[in-house]
Amino acid sequence: MKAVGYKKPLPVDNAESLLDVEIPMPEPDRHDLLVKVEAVAVNPVDVKVRASAAPDGAEYKILGWDAAGVVVAAGPGCELLRVGDEVYYAGSLARPGTNAEFHVVDERIVGMKPKTLDFARAAALPLTTITAWELLFDRFGVRPGKPANAGNLLILGGAGGVGSILIQLARRLTGLTVIATASRAETRQWCLDLGAHNVIDHSRPLAAQLREIGIPEVELIASLNGTETSYPAVVEVLAPQGKFGLIDDPKVLDARPLKRKSASLHWEFMFVRPIFETADMIGQHKLLNEVSALVDAGLIRTTLAENLGTINANNLRKAHAMVESGRTRGKLVLGGF
Repeated sequence: MKAVGYKKPLPVDNAESLLDVEIPMPEPDRHDLLVKVEAVAVNPVDVKVRASAAPDGAEYKILGWDAAGVVVAAGPGCELLRVGDEVYYAGSLARPGTNAEFHVVDERIVGMKPKTLDFARAAALPLTTITAWELLFDRFGVRPGKPANAGNLLILGGAGGVGSILIQLARRLTGLTVIATASRAETRQWCLDLGAHNVIDHSRPLAAQLREIGIPEVELIASLNGTETSYPAVVEVLAPQGKFGLIDDPKVLDARPLKRKSASLHWEFMFVRPIFETADMIGQHKLLNEVSALVDAGLIRTTLAENLGTINANNLRKAHAMVESGRTRGKLVLGGF
């Protein structure tokens, strides 16, 4: 079958950083689905892995996690989904990726695709949706509902893939006041359109801007990129007994400054459940189904920003370069082989 992979980590401008290849068709195991991939999205994790990880026991390393497609076969232990179902999911770091015509994935991390979205628009959602959902509800412990005085959520990097869905989940499902950061006119408007109550500029001092909008301290802060640079400002504006969550990979993170405020630190990594096959692994299946229902009800919208065409090495190199630029908004998607 057709796939896109590589033999060794290389800069994205090298023609061999991603290659059009042929690989064997995978076979589903006990809890696995075999999915015909119709569309994929590109995330920062794709870029990080491509730049650093060599193939592990295979000729090619196949990247890709976000996918939407159709189930064409199911393992003997499958009970949640069946052949013919249209699905979407974010895969596992421990298995080959979705940049292939067919892909094997554990059904416990797969959801039913929103009926109102085509495959490309659905493929934009899974990884960032799982990350945002787990950060908001599992790590921060926010309860769905709209009580008075629910508090404030500051999202650093609101226009990125995770920020784009986190804004929507927080605004639609909770009573939190949502403050996003963006540094350009188009990304600022993107955040407002998604539902942010306020947008401030992460390239300027945060404390002064928060005071200007009458929110000098923030109970919840989600840092989605650039944590190493923004951390001192985070500590300054985080409310006493507040919660700070991050998803990126700062080289150093000293938790000691949080002690004075008795603040808690939360690291969200959505691949934990599939990597370790945790007892609550099926939670990702359930939350993806919940978000499908929210999309079909018109409460959550896709975060697709640009469709770059068919799934091939040339288009994927272009997508990786755009993600590496750090100036994208929403999600980049490719569809079909």
